[in-house]
Amino acid sequence: MNININHLKRDLIGTTVPVPTSGTLSGHAAGEPFDKHVYSLIKKSYPDQTYRQFEYLNKLYTDNPRSVTVADRFDLISPPSLSYLINRGKDVTKTWTKLRQFTEKQNDTADIVIVKDNFLNIIDVKTFSIEKHGQAPNIISAVKLAKMCSLMLESGIYNSLDITYLGITWKLEGKDLRCTEVSIKELFKVNPELLYINWAAAMQIQFHVESIDQSFTGTVEEWCRLYLRTFVRQAKARVIVMTNKFVTPFEKFLD
Repeated sequence: MNININHLKRDLIGTTVPVPTSGTLSGHAAGEPFDKHVYSLIKKSYPDQTYRQFEYLNKLYTDNPRSVTVADRFDLISPPSLSYLINRGKDVTKTWTKLRQFTEKQNDTADIVIVKDNFLNIIDVKTFSIEKHGQAPNIISAVKLAKMCSLMLESGIYNSLDITYLGITWKLEGKDLRCTEVSIKELFKVNPELLYINWAAAMQIQFHVESIDQSFTGTVEEWCRLYLRTFVRQAKARVIVMTNKFVTPFEKFLD
C-alpha cells in the first residue's frame, strides 16, 4: 500500500521557510524548517494519521496504559521489522511515563510517519542547497537496513511499511530559504546493488534523493534478499581490506 504524497511537489515548490535561528545553513539545522513545513502539509491531507515518530510512540503508550513492560510496549508495533525501526531503545522505553514522554531525536528513523489501515509510511526529509555540490547526505545506517531486511525475511511479512525519501532543493533569499525542486523516491524502488555504503562514515548509506535510481520492479522480499546479498558481499570485501592493511603487516611482531 502506497500513501500518496505526490501533491507535495506542487505544494512545496516556490514556498519559503525562515532561515534557522542559529543562522546555520548546513546539515540538520538547515533541513529542520523544511521538515516541519512538510509535516504541516502532510497533516492537512492525513490530519488524524500523521505524526512525528516520537509523537506516535507517545500516543501508543498513552493509549495502552496496561502495556508497561518493554516487551509489551514493543509489541504494540508489529511486525518485528517495523517495531525495530520505530521503537526507541530498551532503557528509555522502560522509563517512559506520561510525565516523562519522548521528545524528538535527530537519529530517529523517521521524520514523519503516516499510519493508515495497519500500514505505516516512514518519511525522511532531506534538504540540499542549490549553491553547494557537496557529499551526498547520510540516508540510513546500512546495518539498520540489513537488520530490517532480516526481520522481514524471518517473519515473511512485507506489506506493513514503506520508506519514502523526500528531497528538497533550496536557495537562500534574504532571510528565507526558497524551495526550488522536490523529489520523492521510494526505498524499495532503488536497485539495492546501486546503493553506496560509506563504510568509513558509520556505515551510512548515502545518496542525493533527486538522482537516486528507481528502476527496481521486484517484490519487497526480493529487494530484501538482494540488499542483504549486496551488503554481505561488500562487508566481506571490507574485512579483507582491513585484514591486509591493519592485521597482516603487524602479526609478525606478535610472536
